[in-house]
Parts: sequence; structure tokens; C-alpha cells
Amino acid sequence: MDIGVVILPTDRSARPAELARAVEERGLESLFFGEHTHIPAERQSPYPLGDELPDEYRRTLDPFTALAAVATATSSLRFGTCVCLIAQRDPILTAKEVATLDLLSSGRVDLGVGYGWNVEEARNHRVDWSTRRRRVQEHVLAMQALWCNDLASFHGDLVDFDDVWMWPKPIQRPHPPVIVGAGPGPRTFDAIVEWADGWFPVPFLGHQPGDVAVLRSKAEDAGRD
Repeated sequence: MDIGVVILPTDRSARPAELARAVEERGLESLFFGEHTHIPAERQSPYPLGDELPDEYRRTLDPFTALAAVATATSSLRFGTCVCLIAQRDPILTAKEVATLDLLSSGRVDLGVGYGWNVEEARNHRVDWSTRRRRVQEHVLAMQALWCNDLASFHGDLVDFDDVWMWPKPIQRPHPPVIVGAGPGPRTFDAIVEWADGWFPVPFLGHQPGDVAVLRSKAEDAGRD
């Protein structure tokens, strides 16, 4: 069994490079950083755990900048996002950032993506909440096209671009693993089987060992591992 660490890195927590070295020195497998660009001061979206929103949500570092420090401070540690709010990001720019991190780390990146819970945060990024699941899917598919093809294009409902060149390509082929962080259920599992590579169960959304069997069965029916 591999054991890793997930945190929201902040300006008041351990520095990313120092934390990464400590995690690697202890023989742990991975380190994942969460993401919130900001927290609107006036919001109706409840914190999923039901209590007062912890201070670290207001103070998170940019995950990809922080993970660059992780990449240069370690040699074997896997690292990534848990989760990146990919619907709120430009997919071309994010594809470049992930590919660059994968190159600099010799192929140690996992991209965890999620749908988010903060309606007001998404709205400030001009994301219509009703489209966020579709947006996550299209952003990931567009990024995969950029990672896998020398001449890449993508034409979706929310993301659209003609032929482009973009290097570097990731070290990991065909691309870094994309892992969906979301509650169990048909929509989540169907999405994973269709365009992702794995599942980050979210403890406060509830999950059971049987959910893994359901996901595995769906993957096998689709001819995927």
C-alpha cells in the first residue's frame, strides 16, 4: 500500500519544498495540494463539512507554483493536485503548466481535478455553475489533445481552438494521470471511465468499499483498466 499526504498549502504552513523533502525522507509515496484561488466574503455556498470555513481556504498558495518547488526539492516523490478546480482555469495555460512540471520532475505528476463546491468562487471566474461538469470534461479533453498531439485542435461547446503547436510534451505518455475527486455515483464513475484515469474518493461526501467494485466493473465493461 502506498501512502501520501494531502494539504491546502498556505502562507502560514510549512513551505512546499521543506514539506516535500520531509514527506520523501519518510518514505511516503506522494504529496498533493488543493486549490482555491480566493473565497468570496459574501457567499451562500455552505462549507461541505458544515462548520465554519477554516482559515486555510482563504490563504491557499497557487498549487502549480508550489508544486514547482516540490519538483525541484525531491527526486522520487509523486505529486499533484487534489484537487485542481479545472473549470475555473484556462485549459491551454494549465496544460502548459502541467506538462512543464512533468518535464522538470521526470514524469512524477498526477492531475487531480474536481467540480468544486463554492458557487460564488466559480461565478467570479465567469463559470456558470450549471455547466461546470461539462466544462471540467472539455477542459481535460482539450488538455489531453495538447499533451498527446504535435498538431492539436479541440472543438467543444465550451472550449474551441483550431490547430496549434504546444511544447513541452509531458514525460508520462500518453499524458499524466487525470484523477477525479468527487463523491461516488453514476455521474462520477461514468465520467472517470470515459475520460479520466482514476478516482480520488472525498471522505466527507461518503464512500464505501463497494463503490470501488462498481467503478472497476464499469471500467471493465468499457474495456479499461
